[in-house]
Amino acid sequence: MTAVESRPAGVLETSESSLGQRLPGRRPAGARVKAFVTLTKPRVIELLLMTTVPVMFLAAQGVPDLWLVLATCVGGYLSAGGAAAFNMYYDRDIDAMMDRTSQRPLVTGMVSPRECLVFAFSLAVASTAWFWVFVNPLSSMLALGALAFYVLVYTMWLKRRTSQNIVWGGIAGCMPVLIGWSSVTNEVSWAAVILFLVIFFWTPPHYWPLSMKVKEDYERASVPMLPVIAGNKAVARQIVLYSWAMVGVSLLLWPLGYTGWFYPVVATVLGAFWLKEAHGLQARARAEITGAKLKEMRLFHWSITYVSLLFVAVAVDPFLR
Repeated sequence: MTAVESRPAGVLETSESSLGQRLPGRRPAGARVKAFVTLTKPRVIELLLMTTVPVMFLAAQGVPDLWLVLATCVGGYLSAGGAAAFNMYYDRDIDAMMDRTSQRPLVTGMVSPRECLVFAFSLAVASTAWFWVFVNPLSSMLALGALAFYVLVYTMWLKRRTSQNIVWGGIAGCMPVLIGWSSVTNEVSWAAVILFLVIFFWTPPHYWPLSMKVKEDYERASVPMLPVIAGNKAVARQIVLYSWAMVGVSLLLWPLGYTGWFYPVVATVLGAFWLKEAHGLQARARAEITGAKLKEMRLFHWSITYVSLLFVAVAVDPFLR
């Protein structure tokens, strides 16, 4: 999800645009295909689908219709891919300033801004129609709403204006949970809302450790991520607060009757490990440890493992009730 894309093969750098974009002398077909796939941020979409499919198993209380699962995954990829392409189009100026994003297709010139914009609109239209025809209208509207929120609210408004950008912008990343549930039931229940909130509270402590690691990138691009405008102590304190809220919310499914014994056991164990890592980061920040010894990326990597295993438990639980 955070790996820097490698430079597309065959690019010949001949000049730079006013935004710092490299303009290639030639653009081989294979590298172009790879570049368009990169526009969709496939590694991010993997994580989004990891939260979508298990919710469908919980909603169905067993194995959902496999065609419906496939249709939902295809629609989800198209929708999230369109949102990502819009994001790269709008952020191409700051992407050129940041080491982490300096090899994205619009920065290298492998894809032109016009091509990216046409591609993004095409995916947005295709995903909306796909969900409407092959899943249901509610899921179609939820997917379109998520795309619009990510582009218009997060990318174009929050990201460059407030340190709370990832908090509220993360709502778009919570929507696959609602889409997965609605694709099976054609409605949204409290179970889906609880899991939505789990992802909502998970997103800041997942992303802020990475932001701490690449703070200089965000400073150079004038993006006010929380670690840019606050010290490590303040960021770590926020991480701990959101972590406790996330773990608490994750345990609500059981007392409300949506799961059996398996999910709360897994959620408790995973949550305990998460809180250990979060408090460990806070202790190192309080001790004014910096650099590699801060080990902020330990929590970032654990956060991906946590959400993956938690949602696997969501999918498995119906079979053990």
